[in-house]
Order: sequence, then C-alpha cells, then structure tokens
Amino acid sequence: MLKEQVIDTIKKYNLINDGDKVVIGVSGGPDSICLLHILNEIKNELNFKIYVAHINHMIRKEAEEETTYVKEFCEKLGIECYIKRIDVIKIANNLKRGTEETGRQIRYEFFNEILEKTNSNKIATAHNNNDKVETILMNILRGSGSNGLKGIEPIRDKKYIRPLINISRDEIENYCKTNKLEPKIDKSNDDNIYTRNKVRNIVIPYIKKEFNPNIIKTINRLSEVANEENEYMNKITKQMYNEIKLASSKYKVIVLDLKKFNNLELVIKRRIILYTINELLSSTAGIEKVNIDDIIKLCNNNIGNKYLMPIKNLKILVRKGKIFFEA
Repeated sequence: MLKEQVIDTIKKYNLINDGDKVVIGVSGGPDSICLLHILNEIKNELNFKIYVAHINHMIRKEAEEETTYVKEFCEKLGIECYIKRIDVIKIANNLKRGTEETGRQIRYEFFNEILEKTNSNKIATAHNNNDKVETILMNILRGSGSNGLKGIEPIRDKKYIRPLINISRDEIENYCKTNKLEPKIDKSNDDNIYTRNKVRNIVIPYIKKEFNPNIIKTINRLSEVANEENEYMNKITKQMYNEIKLASSKYKVIVLDLKKFNNLELVIKRRIILYTINELLSSTAGIEKVNIDDIIKLCNNNIGNKYLMPIKNLKILVRKGKIFFEA
C-alpha cells in the first residue's frame, strides 16, 4: 500500500521521469531507509537509476555504526553507496554558525557532489508529512507570511524531490517493521534543545491531546489551500515584475521603475521585493519582514540618493526614479 502511495506522489508532482538518475540521501534512520527500500522496489517499473549518498557528521558515538549499517544495506541491494565523514561541529565552530545549519549545508553540498559524479539529475530526501507539518508550525511561530504555510514542497528547483511528503511517520515506521528493515534510531531526535524537536515532541502532542487529535491532517489541508493561492499570487508577481523591470545585467544588478513600483498594492510590493532579491541572489535567506518594510519606506520617501543594505551582499539604492538591487 505504501509503495502505491509513493508512486501516486511521484506521478502527481512529476518527481521522477523515465530515464532519471536519482541520488538518495540516506542517514540510516526509518525515513531514509524506507525511501531507499521503496525506490529500489519501483525503479524498474518507472525506469530510473538510484545511488546513495551517506554523510557521517561525526557528532554522535552511534554515527559509525549507522555508516556501517547503510553501507551493508546498500551492498545487500546492490546499490552504489558514496560515504563521507566530516567533523560538523569543528566546521560550525570555525564558521561561528549553528551545528544544525552547518550540517544541512554540508549534506546538500555532498549530495550535489555525488549528483555530478554520477551524472544524475535528481536528489531525493526522506522528508515526510510530519516534517512538513512541523515546518509549517515553526514558520508560524517565527511570524512567517502565507508563503510559510506551504511547508516542505514535494519538489524544489526541479531537482530536490520528496517522494514521502504525503506519508506519515507512523506509516513509515510500520513499513520498516513489516519489511524487517531494522533502521537505526537517532536518539538526538528526543533532545528538546532544538526547535524542531520541541515542536515534534511537545507542541504537536499537546495540540493533539488538548485541541485536535487530527492536527496533522488539519494543517495539511491549510497548507494545500495556501499553496494553491500562493501559486496564483506568484503568477501575478512575476507578471508585475516583468512590467516594472527596466534592466538586469550579468554584473548582478536589477533595476525597477520606481513610480510603477510605488503605484502597486502593498501585498504585491512585498512579493516583488522578495522575487527580485531571489532573481539576483538565488535566495532570500536573511531577508525579514522588517527589511522589506524598510525598502518600501525607502521607495516611498525618495529624497536624493538613498540606500539600504539589509544583508551584507545586497544593496538597494533609489536614484533618479529607479530602484537598483545590487549584489
């Protein structure tokens, strides 16, 4: 049954096509082992190839045992497995960044490295339905706009795919048990020093008990509606962006028409700012609502040459009836 659900998700969101080569990020936990096992079961039916990328963060004493498990699991299935060991804590300290953020960056860099090495075109991660709901709740707690209600999308940048995104954690664990996969359990998931773990282990169980036992399904319905509306707003934003864009260049500058921008509705202004920054930097990381509001004020109160630097690699300058976004 679970296998059919994953096939339905793949077809619904066009995650894997005939002849694709897919790198699967596998930690050794229930989610990723379930994903690997299912994709291996259906690869011939859908005609795609799979490779495994496993990274040992060298944080927990159980990490080496998990690496051995993943290696042997892949050998049993006859799947090429690429393994990397890297001291995440040391790198995080050197960069003066959080361990979680650093670990995620290192993982995706490694996945992309294996993508190129194997001439693949997709990277599959084992994010599931519970992960999606946890992400939405975290976004709400941080004061996210409607965009944050999307949670984790089934596919991003036409490359990163989540075939388990409509599958619950309980279903995954039952699948592993039924198929005697014996995945490794990361005990750090019980450590509530991380925000996600607090949401997973404290917030959601409390809401289930005190307010709504079906909160996972409820938030998923909210997410679906928000996603549909967001897709429509994205079309409008892109259309308006193309109408007010005056120039863009290989020197990392995008120029917008100030007067046309100021005549837009506030909700579209905010979206165009984010859209422009993403076009320029391929990311909106570090941009918060206060930054967006400051940019709008700058454009409304245009007197002389004024500029803002909301993040270190971005400068917004208003001059002679134009808005310059410079990287």
